[in-house]
Amino acid sequence: MGATAGAVWGRTEQQDFRSRVRGTLLGAAVGDALGSPVGRLSLEEIREAYGAGGLQDLVPGHGPRGTVSHLTQLTLFSVDGLIRAQVRRDTGAWHPPTDVHRAYRRWIATQKDWGPDERRAEDGWLAREEWLYARRDPARACLLGLGDTTMGTLDAPKNPAERGVEAAARSAPFGLLVGWEPQLVVQLAVECATQTHGHPTAYLAAGAYAVIVHGLARGESLDAAVQRALALLAARPGHEPVAEALRRALGAVRQGVPTPGRVEDLAGDGTAETLVSVAVYCALVGEDTRHGLRLAVNHGGASAATGALTGGLLGALHGETALPPAWLTELEGRPTMLVLADDFAMEMTQGPALHTPAHSAPGWLARYPRA
Repeated sequence: MGATAGAVWGRTEQQDFRSRVRGTLLGAAVGDALGSPVGRLSLEEIREAYGAGGLQDLVPGHGPRGTVSHLTQLTLFSVDGLIRAQVRRDTGAWHPPTDVHRAYRRWIATQKDWGPDERRAEDGWLAREEWLYARRDPARACLLGLGDTTMGTLDAPKNPAERGVEAAARSAPFGLLVGWEPQLVVQLAVECATQTHGHPTAYLAAGAYAVIVHGLARGESLDAAVQRALALLAARPGHEPVAEALRRALGAVRQGVPTPGRVEDLAGDGTAETLVSVAVYCALVGEDTRHGLRLAVNHGGASAATGALTGGLLGALHGETALPPAWLTELEGRPTMLVLADDFAMEMTQGPALHTPAHSAPGWLARYPRA
């Protein structure tokens, strides 16, 4: 597994990339926070609680307005793992799935411990963020898959019957590896998904979602990014349900005014591929980011996941300035997300200046240890 040679980043390109990274992380988190409070309600119950138009604004869920779920927690640790992988590349011990798995194991500690262990300097700074030490309905597949030190792989996946969406919903960061070839982005997302979700539809949905984000982060249209995902999926065994779900999403765009009923039809039984298709549909038909996110969460299904998936797409497509400012101001953990996003953008654009044998920044290595 490898990446394309380092590109020369001009100031404008760096600023655009940072905006898309911020947009992806913040958009996924806002969508998660918007959808989490209604994730167990039917569409009828949502309308009874919030009016005929359904949920229109952030409401209390796991805690105050703007509180996120485990989906956002894991997405942040995906980013942490990718940065650590790049830092470790200089040592010759470069295997991104292993570094991402170690990051997910640090997330597991946040679900078990009362707070960070300051003595474990090798954990880096993200694992010392106290607000992350909260259980927010973590999926059983994630707890089981990451509950021991054995890493799931394509040859020996964890939870081989698990078709849930959680692996896809934490996979947007893989798409932000804009210097990588698309097929390598798919491969990395797939390998990391098998650490918790071993059914082909689940891990291929994660790969498809990641490479769609990848296209958007590189400036492609959403339709073009989906077409690329379909082409890359075609050679992979078991891809048919994922490809069919994506084609249904594209077809639904041409069926008239978007409705919650159409979203529920796409969502089907709530497996990974159908919920990714909901996100693609909502991102395509939304009049703006706010409308797309509202459409994504007002249905009787996994609203946190569809909100997060849709927000990730819209953030990658438009950048952080397209996200609703009023929602961002109430978003739990927003300062952490901004720092992590900027660190990711810094590592991907200026990594050689931070940790090569010729240029070593001790502060950076303290934040992202090679251990």
